[in-house]
Parts: sequence; structure tokens; C-alpha cells
Amino acid sequence: MSDRPLIPQRALLSVSDKTGLVDLGQALAARGVELVSTGGTAKALRDAGLTVRDVADLTGFPEMMDGRVKTLHPGVHGGLLALRDNPAHMAALTDHDLAQIDILVVNLYPFEATVAKGAAPAEVIENIDIGGPAMIRAGAKNHGGVAVITDAEDYAALLEELDTNQGGTTQDFRTLLAARAYARTGAYDAAVSAWMARHANDPTPRHRVVAGRLAQPMRYGENPHQTAAFYHDGSGRPGVATAQQHQGKALSYNNINDTDAAIELVAEFDPDAGPAVAIIKHANPCGVAQAATLTEAYGAAFDCDRTSAFGGIVALNHTLDAETAQSIVKILTEVVVAPDVTDEARAVFTAKPNLRLLTTGALPDPASPGTVWKQVAGGYLVQDRDNGQLVPDALKVVTERAPTPLEMADMLFAWRVAKHVKSNAIVYARDGRTVGIGAGQMSRVDSARIAARKAMDMAEVLGLAKPPTDGAAMASDAFFPFADGLMAAVDAGATAVIQPGGSVRDAEVIEAANKAGLAMVFTGMRHFRH
Repeated sequence: MSDRPLIPQRALLSVSDKTGLVDLGQALAARGVELVSTGGTAKALRDAGLTVRDVADLTGFPEMMDGRVKTLHPGVHGGLLALRDNPAHMAALTDHDLAQIDILVVNLYPFEATVAKGAAPAEVIENIDIGGPAMIRAGAKNHGGVAVITDAEDYAALLEELDTNQGGTTQDFRTLLAARAYARTGAYDAAVSAWMARHANDPTPRHRVVAGRLAQPMRYGENPHQTAAFYHDGSGRPGVATAQQHQGKALSYNNINDTDAAIELVAEFDPDAGPAVAIIKHANPCGVAQAATLTEAYGAAFDCDRTSAFGGIVALNHTLDAETAQSIVKILTEVVVAPDVTDEARAVFTAKPNLRLLTTGALPDPASPGTVWKQVAGGYLVQDRDNGQLVPDALKVVTERAPTPLEMADMLFAWRVAKHVKSNAIVYARDGRTVGIGAGQMSRVDSARIAARKAMDMAEVLGLAKPPTDGAAMASDAFFPFADGLMAAVDAGATAVIQPGGSVRDAEVIEAANKAGLAMVFTGMRHFRH
């Protein structure tokens, strides 16, 4: 195919999303391009006063079966697939009175949106597009002669291309559109296959793919030598992907990763039960608290580890108010994320233009299902998101002493936090706040000692007479393989421990707890986080 621009004679338009359709149709018609269309698309164009040829004129058949069959015909696919530089192909168009199609504008039935709104299976199935993907794939295969548009965002680029190239499209432009077209049909098929697997109760389908839509290209990834981009999965789950950014620089790869960790953690705390704040650094919490006011919760979370909080991410489960904003801006903070923000709080942050402020509109549901992907050499690990929730009545008291109501409340608080701490994870909590966190160590004993050391640092900074772990509850994300980890809690002054249980040495650990006068409960559930 020649490198010279190809002047389009005919465009076929068939879209579910009518955004920008009329403007595009008017612009193409003004450039002398014949418009061919289907059903509702043709009606929208005609209602705008445009001359439109029905696709049935190309096929010789009317739309049938409630529109299920309308473009699956040589009259359409011949016009899309004919090679412009192949005399036999062009002769076939003439011999069979087929119309050459130079521009194809198709966006697909809203399958993903139909699934997202919780539609019944029959409605979901009706929104599986057949003719659209077939046309897109045909036109994209023949991108030597056909420009394929699958997204309204590309309408302006098409018109600019035509204006720049004397009313024609270049090979480079058509190639770019073809790549986008195949990515779109691939993502669409991925969504359909994922839904079908769930519908068929097949948790491990033979082939599995993941798809996303570009939300943000990035300067670099986790490190400057790594390229990166951020994609939306289309689920609409509240969080960093759906957030509105009110101020600050573009989010970096690490910002997004840490902000996601922060909002997922703070969502563990029901807003109706009181304000909660989580401060995150390097995807681990350095302070979490729940209190009567948001300002008090922030102060308590900050006090847990004031050093690590510097340059961290702050997540809140209530609307951010001005008083809390005033507290936050006293130190360097990278990102603040909350369901909403008052105008007064936004005004406070204007003095810190580099601080990124996000609102999510809602909190993610910690119990909702989801899928986690991890690439390994030569493959992928796929698992359900950790949405495990404790039922307090299902907890098993395994020691001679049962926990007091206050101890139980602190244990459950610490357990919620430990779920979001990298393994091995140890969390001390007292009075609805973390007082020591140990994360990511190869030995559980080391995590326990680090958490206790953090509490000693907290006591020194705050001028406390003794470490705040004295009388605290400890949570461990997995069982204690030996009693030494438990004894670290005793040494720190903790009085209650919550852990999954399940070790072959549980009896030894329980005996040690009894000798120390600890109250201990087993959850029967662990929260490894690697």
C-alpha cells in the first residue's frame, strides 16, 4: 500500500455510545464522506438533518432478530476486507456490487457497564456484541485501507488527521487505530470470558486474561529506570482508581500503590462506628486510630510513629474537615484521600500546592469480592482478594482467662490493621489506636520486637512514663510457630493476643499464655500479605 494519504469515500457508523456522534457525522459529511449506518445510530444522524444510507442497502437484507443480525454479511465485510492494492479484490467489489468502506466507527454494546450494574444473566447476554467485534477486527486487519475508530475520544484525532492530510488518512495513523481496535476487542472478550466463567461456576478457567483502560501514563515506575502506566479495570470499585484529584502533582506509581493500601485499610473501619485515620508509608501502616473526632483520630495515628508519618499517605473514613486539614499540613504529606472534603479544608490545603488531595465519594467494601494478579517468571498467580471478615461470635478463647470487653475491642482493632501489614505482621493496639507495628520480617519474633521498639520510641517522643504496649492487645497475622513470639508480647506488657492458631505447637503457646496470665483468642483465619 502506498504511503500517500487515502481519501475516504464512505464511513460506516454503528455505535451504542452516541457521545459526539452527530458532530462527527456532520464533519465527515462536510468533507464529502458518505454516511452508512444502522438502527439507532442512523436515526440519531437523520434527526440531526444528515443524509444516511442504511446498512441494509449494502447487504440487501433488513435487520432481523431484534438487531442481532444486521452487519454479518459480505456486503459489509467485503467492503471492509478488500485490499485496495489487489486488483482481484477490487474487481470482486465491482462484480458483486459491494461498497468500499474506508472509515469504520464502532463502539460496542455496553457489556462491562451491564455487568457492573448487577443485571440479570439474560440482560448481560443480550449485551454481548457479535457484529461489532467482527467488523472491528475485519477493518483493523485491513488497516492498510481502513481507519477504525472504537472510542469517541479518537473522533477529534480522526478529523485532525483528515485536515492535516488533504482529507485523507495516513498509514501510520491507521496502524495506530488498528492497535487500539484490537486492544478494545481483546479487553471486551476478556470481560465476557470472565463473566461467563463466573456464570458457569468455573473458578479456574483454562484461559484467563486481564484487561484495563489507560488512566495515566507515568514518568517512571517504582524506580526511575522502570516505565509504568496506570490502568482502570472498569469495575467502578471506589478507591484510588475512581478518585477525583483536587490539587497537587500527578500521582506517581508509588503514590498510587500506597494510596490504595491506605484507602483499603481505613475502609475496614465502618464510618458509622466513628472517624478513623490510617497513615501509610511504603504500603505499610505506620499509624491507625479511631476516635470521637477526625482530628483526634489523626493525632492518635500520627503519634504511633511520627518519624515514619513524614512524607506519608493519609486516608480518612469521614469527610475531611478544616481542623483535621490544619493538623495534616503541619508535616510533609504526599497524599490525602477521603470520601469527601469540605470547602474550608480545601482552602487549608491550597497553601500546600504539592500535596495531592483525592476524594473517592465512597469507601471500598472490604468484604466485596475481587481478583489479585501477580506475575512470576513464565506465568501468573491469580487469587481472590483477601476479603475475609471476622465474626466475633466465631472467635475461640483458648486461655484460662477470657479477654475483657476492652481487650476484645483492642484485639479486633489490631486484627483489622494486621490484615494490611506486610507479613510477618505484628500489631499492638490500645484504646482504639495502634501503638506499635512490626512489618515484613522473616521472623515473627523480629516483627514483635520491632513493634515493641516502635512503642518505646513512641513513649520517648510523647514523654510517657512507660511504653504504650503496657496493657495493650497484640495481633499476629499468622500463628506463632513457637512460644517465643508470644513471650515478646509478654515482655512488651501486652495482656491479650489474637492470632489464627493452627500451629503444631499451639498447646505449647497456650500454656505459655496461661503462665503469663494472658487472654488469647484464635480466629481460625490468617492474613498473609506478601
